[in-house]
This record gives sequence, C-alpha cells and structure tokens, in this order.
Amino acid sequence: MKVILAAKIFAVFIFGAIIFQIALASGMPWGEFAWGGSHPSTLPDAMRLASVFSAVLLLMFLVVVLTRAGLILPRWLALSKKLIWIVVGYCGLGIIANAISPSFWERVIWVPVLIICFVSGLIVAKAK
Repeated sequence: MKVILAAKIFAVFIFGAIIFQIALASGMPWGEFAWGGSHPSTLPDAMRLASVFSAVLLLMFLVVVLTRAGLILPRWLALSKKLIWIVVGYCGLGIIANAISPSFWERVIWVPVLIICFVSGLIVAKAK
C-alpha cells in the first residue's frame, strides 16, 4: 500500500512538471520559472525544444515508476527495477541543480517538488 501511494504521489507531481514543460514548449511566458530563469518570458526556440525533450523524459520516468510499483506494464517489471535508480538519481541531482539555481522561483517551486519526487521514487525503488 505504501508503495502504491508513493507511486501515485510521484505521478501527480511529475505529471504537473510534464504539463509545465509542455506549456513552456508551447510558448507560455513562464521562462523565469525554468532553465535557470535566464529567459523571463517566452523561451527561445532551442529552449522550447529542450522543454519538449524534458517532457518526454519525465513521461518515461513516470512509466518507470508506475511499472516498478506494479501498476502498469507487468512485463517490464524486471527492467524497471534497474531503471528506477536512474529516476531517483535524476531527482536527487535535480534537487541540487535547482537549489543552486539563480532563479528564485526555481528554488521555491522545483526544489520541494523534486524532494517529493525523490522520496516517493526512493520508496518505490526500495520496494520488494
């Protein structure tokens, strides 16, 4: 039960991040909340493409966590037991990267989100 709850918590927060990245890629003027805050309005094309890549990567992470928790794709469970550690490591590095970001809003918004994703992902990763 704890693993399922952790996976669902991860899913909610990572889904929010996916929607945010899609919005950035679509031209929403939220650049100050991402990518170091170096583009306070709409991102330039290269950064918008990076947001597309980020959304796809986060979606793959979501699939890994839900698979590892036994909620989807049972045939991929063995692989997810290895890939989950990439997800957890990415979240851990994300905490550090956002904590040292020059963007106040990245620190305020994304550090807590990534802590939640890191802890919930770790719970799922350590499940038997």
